[in-house]
Amino acid sequence: MNFQNVQAGSLIEFSDSIQQLVNHNKVFIICDSNTENCSTILEDTVQFKKSFKITIEAGEENKNIDQVLKIWTFLNNNKANKNDWIINVGGGMICDLGGFAASTYKRGISFINIPTSLLGMVDAAIGGKTGFNLHTLKNNIGTFYPAKLVVCDAVFLKTLPEDELESGFAEVIKHALISDYNFWTQIKNQSFEDYNFRDIINFSINHKLNIVEKDPKENGSRKKLNFGHTIGHALESHFLSLNKTIFHGFAVAQGMAIEAYISYKLNYISKEKYTEIKEFIFSIYQPIAINKIEIETLVGFMSNDKKNENTKINFTLLDDIGSAVYDKYISAEGIVNLMHDFYSYD
Repeated sequence: MNFQNVQAGSLIEFSDSIQQLVNHNKVFIICDSNTENCSTILEDTVQFKKSFKITIEAGEENKNIDQVLKIWTFLNNNKANKNDWIINVGGGMICDLGGFAASTYKRGISFINIPTSLLGMVDAAIGGKTGFNLHTLKNNIGTFYPAKLVVCDAVFLKTLPEDELESGFAEVIKHALISDYNFWTQIKNQSFEDYNFRDIINFSINHKLNIVEKDPKENGSRKKLNFGHTIGHALESHFLSLNKTIFHGFAVAQGMAIEAYISYKLNYISKEKYTEIKEFIFSIYQPIAINKIEIETLVGFMSNDKKNENTKINFTLLDDIGSAVYDKYISAEGIVNLMHDFYSYD
């Protein structure tokens, strides 16, 4: 049995599958203020016997326990039971929040993800991770609870601004760097405007499922998917603490550049390969400037990362382009020094 049923194709194509899953049970649709139109497309495409909808305010700052409580209350007020279904229609935030609510309400009810962002389609909706931010700590509370079905319809990407596409594409770069040199070469030699996103979605689905099915609870090789995220999540937490916003993918892109540098400095990859990675990343993403004081703050956030053990910070690093190693522990002082080097601070 597959860990998760993930399908790339049109919503119309999989409407019967959705209908058969939910059967005649109640359906609870969760969307945000940016994806209400997408949820309307779902309701027009699939004829539910009885459905209810809740809209959450969009934005990473709303990925919190207050919104989870709002969803639980919505379910409870409409008498949701164990046989009913949640359908999440949105990007990574909605898939994470709605999935967490589903995993905990009445000790777990079934849900479907219909991601509407590239980030959701290539990463967040796949693999069974759910959760929300604890204050400014990224995804600090969560569960492993896979959706029964994920439908990735590339038509939704037409509604996205370019920076949203670029944010999702960072996860595609990550997938290539940790496991597929040929795909890295393919994307590196194309301009962003020329990418076939249907092919990219299919690649990422197959790539991530291949890893997750072997290690669903992240006890081993699934940790490779964390490349770029130790520093990336710290950047997101830092911006949240300043009441500023940053796209997840932009933070991860910066995280990958720095963690590739760390891989080079620790002799896992050559300087030439690090330079190749850095130059490609910064050809798409604007480097994020961080001063010396902020480096200390970022390392403080990293010290609270859920992947850590004892007092050292857990990293996934590259040992080649297309290959990664995990559970590489570095002291907080060591990371401060390495980040000073990356930013060329004395």
